[in-house]
Amino acid sequence: MNADPHSRPTILVAEDETLLRKMLFYRLQKEGYEVVTASDGKQALECLQNSNFDLIITDLMMPYHNGLEIIEQAKKISADLPVIVLSASGQEANVLKAFSLGADDFTVKPFNPNEFLIRVKKHLRHSPV
Repeated sequence: MNADPHSRPTILVAEDETLLRKMLFYRLQKEGYEVVTASDGKQALECLQNSNFDLIITDLMMPYHNGLEIIEQAKKISADLPVIVLSASGQEANVLKAFSLGADDFTVKPFNPNEFLIRVKKHLRHSPV
C-alpha cells in the first residue's frame, strides 16, 4: 500500500491479452493512476514481490501462473489488498474459487470499460491506506 497520501494509487494489471492490457493501462492512467502491467502470471508474481500496489486486476487464465495464484499471493502480502478478477469464463466454479481465495470483485469479459472504472474507484475508495 502507498503510505504517502499525496501519491497516486498504484494498480497492477495482469492480463495476457495485449489489446485489453493496453486499453486498461491507458484508461487507468488517464484516470490518474500509476499502472504497472504484466503479460503473464510469472511477471505478475515478480511485480507483487518487488512493488507495493493499492489494487490488483488479474485475468484468470494466463501463461505460467494463473489468476488464482495471483490472488493467493496478493492476499498473503495483505489481506486488505483489493483484487478484481477479469475472466472470459463466468462459470460458477471459477467465480466461487476466485472469491474463496479472497477476490473482491469478478468481471466477465467482454465488459463495459466505464462500469469497470467505477468498480476500480469503489475498491480503491474502500481499501485502507
